[in-house]
Formats: sequence, C-alpha cells, structure tokens
Amino acid sequence: MTGRICLVNPRGFCAGVSRAISIVDNALARFGAPVYVRHEVVHNRYVVDTLRQKGAVFIEDLAEVPDGAVLIFSAHGVPMAVETEAKSRNLTVFDATCPLVSKVHVEVRALSKRGAEVIMIGHRFHPEVEATLGQYDNPDGGIYLVENEDDARALRIRDPANLYYVTQTTLSITESRNLVECLRALYPQIHGPRKNDICYATQNRQDAVRKLAHEVEVFVVVGSVTSSNSNRLRELAESCGCRAYLVDDESQLDENWFTPPPASVGVTAGASAPDILIEQVVERLRIITGYEPVEMQGIEENRNFEIPKELRTAQ
Repeated sequence: MTGRICLVNPRGFCAGVSRAISIVDNALARFGAPVYVRHEVVHNRYVVDTLRQKGAVFIEDLAEVPDGAVLIFSAHGVPMAVETEAKSRNLTVFDATCPLVSKVHVEVRALSKRGAEVIMIGHRFHPEVEATLGQYDNPDGGIYLVENEDDARALRIRDPANLYYVTQTTLSITESRNLVECLRALYPQIHGPRKNDICYATQNRQDAVRKLAHEVEVFVVVGSVTSSNSNRLRELAESCGCRAYLVDDESQLDENWFTPPPASVGVTAGASAPDILIEQVVERLRIITGYEPVEMQGIEENRNFEIPKELRTAQ
C-alpha cells in the first residue's frame, strides 16, 4: 500500500490571527501607508513581509512612530505602559490583540487591583508574556514568570493563600499541565483561572497532531521559528515518536528527510501560517514522495472575531 500525505485538521490560521491581519489590511485601505504596527502583527515571516510590502511599518519602540500616525498593537498584546504612552500621543490606535489574550489581561488586571500574587506560566521574552506581565501594577502584590519546575521551586511567595496562576495561550497543553501540577504541590491553596488559558486553536491543533502521530513516521509543521504554537506542534509530534520538522515554506524541505520513504507523512501548520504556504509545502511533498494528499477528519472551527467597527467598511 502506498503512503499518504495526511493533512491534519484543523491547521493554519485561527480567528485571532485572521482578525489581526484584517485590522492591518483594513487600516492600510482606509488610511493609506504607512501604518505602524508594534511588533510583528503575527509570528509568520511571509505574512509580515507581505504586509510590509503593502506599507506596514513594524516597530518595537513608540518613539519610532510620528505624531498623527496610525498605530496597531499586534495580536500578542502590549503592556499597559505602552497603551498609556500611545494614549498620550496624537495617534490613531487600533488594538489587534487576540481576544483570548485579552481575556488573560483582564484576569491579571483584576488580580492586580486586589493585590493578589500572580504566577504566569510562559516563555521568557515572548511578546505575549511581556504584554501579560505588563498588566500587573500593584506594589502590594507581585507577578512572577515561571518557565519550568526549577523556576517554580525558586519562588518566594508572600501570601500563598492569595496566590493565582495564568498561562501563555500558546503553550503545550502537557507542558502547562505539568507546571500547574508542580505549583499545586508547592502551593496547595493556589487558584487557577475559571477557564483554561490555553486558546482553543492551540488545543485543537495539538489534539489533532497527537491523534494522527501513531499513523505517520514524519511530521512537517508549517510555521516560522518565532511562532510559539508552531514550535509546540513540532515538539509534540517528536514526543509522540515521529521525526518532526518546522519549515517556513517549501524551500526548506529536505529530500533526505524522506529517505527511505516513510509509510506516511503528516502535515500541519501553526495558527499564523497562511494557506498558500501550506499548499506549496504539500505540492512539494507530493513531488518528493510521490504520495497523494488526504484530508483527515478533525474539529471544524467556525469562530470569528470582529475587527473594530471603524475599519469594517474600509475594503
């Protein structure tokens, strides 16, 4: 029996990414270039380069944005200090923060007002983590970043009875669960969010990879190295016993990965990878392996996040 190229479902763009890109596209259509975006609007090289060609200017420091310009916050969110600075300037601001990230921001702000101590489970230097940590502003409490169990054990908590945790939305479910279990063992009174902070799209994509992993020998994940959720998909596939590779596009595929020919190849994509890149990777795999692509059954995602009303009629 010949092998297959198994196309994981769901894969690629999620609602939060689609919304963020639409906000930039519609802002360019309404206001013209340049439109300034703090940080890469989503972590995908192709998407960022395409928007840059249209007139988006990606910056890290608001000092780079001239007065009177249009400014967009990326899907990862920004710290409160950046929001405050933007409001003090003569800027037209649109917030492309993913609503699921905004949910975590609301949680942290509420806990900050109460003076609770907060542990954030996440990856240091990731912009979503930077933005969430930056929602806390109360010297009577504190917010602490935990990447691993060693970090958790090194914490010095003042009031374990008033302690909460939140998580980065794009973590591995297993990674997050293990750290939560560690924190609960260290601080039995710790409180968690009412609903898991791991976003539905991240969870759906991870569940689909885990389900298919026993049927394929090699997994190809389409996504940029800067994409947290794409990296987690590659790591998950490897943990399930597959050889797994993360590629930006078809040019990064290596024919040696498929020699000798694997029984089947799995293909998935991070939440910020566009369909055009997935299609090109699949076509290249078809040429390399001689296998035909087959769509796998999976959860159908039909969630939609609206863009700001001021931009809805721009295009």
